[in-house]
Amino acid sequence: MKTQYLYRAKKLFIFLAISAVGLTGCKKYLDINESPNNPVTATPGLLLPTVEAAIGQLVGNNFQIFGNMWAQYWTQSPTSSQYRSLEQYSVTNSAFDTHWLITYRNALQNAQLIIDNNQPNSEQLKGIANILKAYTYQLATDAWGDIPLSEALKGSQFSSPKYDSQQAVYDSIFNYIDLGLALLEVQNATSAGDQDLLFRGDVDQWRAFANTLKLRAYLRLSQVDPARAQAGVTALYATSPTFLTEDAQISYTTTGGNENPLYSEFVGLGYTQNLVASATAVRQFYRNNDPRVLQLYEPIVTDGRPADTIAYIPQGSYRLNTTKLVSPPSALVAGNAADPNSAVAPVKFISATESFFLQAEAGARGWAAGADPANLFRQGITASFEAFGIPNQAAAYISTAPDAQYTSGSDAIRLIITQKYYAMCGFQGFEAWTEWRRTGYPNFLVESAASTLGGGRLPLRFLYPNTEITTNQNFPGTVPIYVPVWWDK
Repeated sequence: MKTQYLYRAKKLFIFLAISAVGLTGCKKYLDINESPNNPVTATPGLLLPTVEAAIGQLVGNNFQIFGNMWAQYWTQSPTSSQYRSLEQYSVTNSAFDTHWLITYRNALQNAQLIIDNNQPNSEQLKGIANILKAYTYQLATDAWGDIPLSEALKGSQFSSPKYDSQQAVYDSIFNYIDLGLALLEVQNATSAGDQDLLFRGDVDQWRAFANTLKLRAYLRLSQVDPARAQAGVTALYATSPTFLTEDAQISYTTTGGNENPLYSEFVGLGYTQNLVASATAVRQFYRNNDPRVLQLYEPIVTDGRPADTIAYIPQGSYRLNTTKLVSPPSALVAGNAADPNSAVAPVKFISATESFFLQAEAGARGWAAGADPANLFRQGITASFEAFGIPNQAAAYISTAPDAQYTSGSDAIRLIITQKYYAMCGFQGFEAWTEWRRTGYPNFLVESAASTLGGGRLPLRFLYPNTEITTNQNFPGTVPIYVPVWWDK
């Protein structure tokens, strides 16, 4: 996929403002005691890349690490310790302080400042900001459930904003998307141009992004409110929408401060390799004779072991494998701390392969007029192989892999979501974990060997941050990580 627009040197300050804080506990760039509801000011064009960079930090680092570990692509290395609490399912509220602050102060607040600006001919910027606002609110509500919405982003007017229901947040997501699409239609508006890190102001691409996001959001309601999900998808298809056929992503450079945000985490941790291959995902890649496994993980080369061997350990078994060499994620997905090529791995907001699988699911459910789910299913697989640099191997995989044999009927959704899981490995960990929560697929996730929850329970949500406990008088109380969010039925 080729939608890759690099940071310019003049944008270095953007990334420095939100860089490399992740889960390391190093928060010198973000004052977690500062309310995310207190706005700063800047011109709309300069604010747009800060919004996109903040979202890139979330989906490329903060949410990415949790997602890839809880979706069981990655597990804690036996030779290090940074993410043991994730494997134990014993994370604390304070582990999410940075996630929350980047979500509200850096992404949502700056998007709102763009929307509220009075500069003439800024409709395109406002349209993009509304779409990104919808995207970020979906991330937030999918992670935490009920969140501040109606009283959020209003500065000192509501220093302790109330929490709105997840259903209300989803209502707003659709509204923001529609408002964004309408603003994109205004003629003679100033183009976002190079300030837009995703599409450089390409309105056609933003329309496709918005439609794909809307499809994702309606399908998220498939288990909790199937009637509304069906009506929404049907209405969307009645508009003859375009969907993404290229990855919506930010690409990075090797310049300090402009690296992939996950790699920046590695830099902050002294290049320690904390993440390694999980048996859960790798065994399934091998069961399907899937060549993508060699693109997603680094082979271990030792005496008596071929160079194409991916070494893995069961999820959370770091205590039982202290002497074993285990494959790290590859530089392709920014997962190899020892490989500087990790610095230039892109962060994908929505991938082309996800777009095809969303359309395939809508067709398989009978909600998308004219959609051919079997063909879209194969297009999704092909797009994944293209993104991983091995397009010539897609046809053989589609013809032989057990999980690539599409069948209509009751098994179609399982196959679509399982293939989406394979395609999202490393790049879209949070989304893969979210889709597992929604559908129960893939059906081969296991309890971490290090779990402290017991009862076979797995993580189903993020904890509310400690900053909300200590500063928001309307904080509704902590919800355990094993309690499902609203749409998780």
